[in-house]
Amino acid sequence: MSNIVDPKRHNGITFGTRAFRPILAGATLRERLIACLGALIGIALTGLVSGWIVGEGPHIPLIVAPMGATAVLLFAVPASPLAQPWPIIGGNTISALVGMTAAHFISDPVIAIGVGVSLAIAVMSFTRCLHPPGGAAALTALIGGPAVTASGFLFPFVPVCLNSIILVGLGIAFHRVSGRKYPHVPPAPPANVHGTADVPAPIRVGFSVGDVDAALQSLNETLDIDRADLDRLLREVEHQAFVRTHGELTCGSVMSQDVVVIRLHEPVARARELLLKHNIRTLPVLDEEGRLAGTLGLRELTLRDDLTIAQVMSKAHTVGQDERVLTLVAPLTDGRTHAVVVTSEDRRVLGIITQTDLLAVLMRLVQAKSLEPSTSQAS
Repeated sequence: MSNIVDPKRHNGITFGTRAFRPILAGATLRERLIACLGALIGIALTGLVSGWIVGEGPHIPLIVAPMGATAVLLFAVPASPLAQPWPIIGGNTISALVGMTAAHFISDPVIAIGVGVSLAIAVMSFTRCLHPPGGAAALTALIGGPAVTASGFLFPFVPVCLNSIILVGLGIAFHRVSGRKYPHVPPAPPANVHGTADVPAPIRVGFSVGDVDAALQSLNETLDIDRADLDRLLREVEHQAFVRTHGELTCGSVMSQDVVVIRLHEPVARARELLLKHNIRTLPVLDEEGRLAGTLGLRELTLRDDLTIAQVMSKAHTVGQDERVLTLVAPLTDGRTHAVVVTSEDRRVLGIITQTDLLAVLMRLVQAKSLEPSTSQAS
């Protein structure tokens, strides 16, 4: 088989077969169409509301040009650290204020524009509100024309700050309606739920936060992604690669099918009896129609006996029987989940996979890997 890469192909997709080729990771045509709609609504309403507040006329612009660039970040890449509320509001306002200050104290326009933009970058960096359109806001304050000059030091606040606040507010509302999270909150790192000083199991092996920082320093690049998001992305890539290369086994092939269950109407004491009798840690709870309603463990049963099963049970972690069993590595190592229930589409219990089952699978993969014949490439 030839190892020569066809220059007309990239990632298995022929050039020209798709009109939309995103340059950002994770971008889809649907996401970009949502961004276009958001920008349309956001910019139009920002101009409308600004005009209603400050009045229309040549004395002050309703909306400044940098808001167009802000809209690109806000609606197209809402997870970017540069597109969060403080960078948008603080970055635009502070930069415009720096630009007006440079124009006030420096008479030479060429020197003023250079100093204004460079100082805007510096101040945004120190105030943790770096926002690329802020450079344009500083430049607009310097060369914006008679209306901007006549506004003086009011310009950074009306319309720049006003525009930014309105646009952020509209962005929050739009993303909520469209089902996306904004402002973006980086995921919290895995926590140790046992109250000890040990690092949680999922991050005890593999790379560390220090490794990520060392890699960034080695690459000598600045990436438009939060460190916590980058850490989560790398761990998910590591997990997906492991599943792809070792994940032929399905949940249905390794699950226990003789599942001990309990019904919602049964007493809590009966649930405790079943857990101890069968030496298990998770007990699926079935509703009146025999469908999975939740799970019980000894942790839940430490509560009062006068409570019902419905009051003490937890939400069940479920999986389909055709899914790869190695996708359960993450939930079964989170420190909380001891078993995953395998269900049908109508939530009928088909089986259960415990931490012990997963450990047996991983041990089998390690043994199979050790028995593989070593290969070497002739020089």
